Amino acid sequence: MAEEFLRIENLVKTFGTNTVVKGANLSFNRGEFISLLGPSGCGKTTILRMVAGFERPSSGNILVEGKDITPLQPNQRKVGMVFQAYALFPNMNVEDNVAFGLKIAGMPADQRRVRVEEMLNLIGLPAATFGKRFPFEMSGGQQQRVALARALAPKPRMLLLDEPLSALDAKIRVSLRQEIRSIQRELGITTIFVTHDQEEALSISDRIVVMSAGNVEQFGTPFEIYNRPATRFVATFVGTLNTLTARVLDAAAHTVDVDGQVLRLASLPAGAAANAPLSLTMRPEAVALGKPNGQDVVLSGKIKEVHFLGSVIRLKVDLGQNTLSLDTFNDTHTPPPALDEQVQVSLNSSDILILPN
Repeated sequence: MAEEFLRIENLVKTFGTNTVVKGANLSFNRGEFISLLGPSGCGKTTILRMVAGFERPSSGNILVEGKDITPLQPNQRKVGMVFQAYALFPNMNVEDNVAFGLKIAGMPADQRRVRVEEMLNLIGLPAATFGKRFPFEMSGGQQQRVALARALAPKPRMLLLDEPLSALDAKIRVSLRQEIRSIQRELGITTIFVTHDQEEALSISDRIVVMSAGNVEQFGTPFEIYNRPATRFVATFVGTLNTLTARVLDAAAHTVDVDGQVLRLASLPAGAAANAPLSLTMRPEAVALGKPNGQDVVLSGKIKEVHFLGSVIRLKVDLGQNTLSLDTFNDTHTPPPALDEQVQVSLNSSDILILPN
């Protein structure tokens, strides 16, 4: 059974007249990798800074292992912090940067040397090769690894990462995020990772907190966030989404009209009445070209766009007033449909999510 490690209760943060975190309530388990995901200004970094102790909540509490740490100073919380801009000391070499927190804590020099060597081996930058280098002699990815080693060296009970990969190029980001996840699993440390990159959050998190305008929109696993979005914001922010405008024909029969085509859905929202507008949403990968066996919703349209993406071909189908995107695997023996070609597309009614207008 999962053991609760961190609990956030009714957390509010106001700067002047602007409330940037609006009553967040969250519970994280020991050893979890949690991502705070959302656009700039949504409050995710503010929550991280309140957990770290760099910001004081306007109201609410932060509990670690059942103890209220809200009044504690940052150096009393036993957390490791990795910043977006590395924040390495430019006048210190790698070994001294990693040893800094250990020295402040009063660890003897011989023990510091052993711990620094352990940390540098952990991040793949052995002391014999990299220990005497200065930050300006290292790449951005190497500097961020050193920042991670410095945060982990004092053996914190929690690791906080504030968009640590945003300054790196795409290829390094992908490899380094997997390294961070691997190290986190090896150490079993509870980790909170702030990002605005949905792919990062989906690929490495145990659970994700999706935020918008200071509110927690949804808290769940990557599968739940992507496939079962709780709000319109989550549905449109995470991943690519088709949204079709429809109207109810017969609520009892669960039928709706989409550009003159009648669809029978698995269900309709409670209270849906004839002629009521609806937004039908589905992921591109849930839509198939043609009518494979077992799919119960079929639409007809005309190919509007063809985008060749290598192993995947993204098609856009004109239904009339609506346009539907779908992904199909690249069949090396069969070319994709031509522009203006009439086609049928299909999906399962269970893959259609109805969002409120």
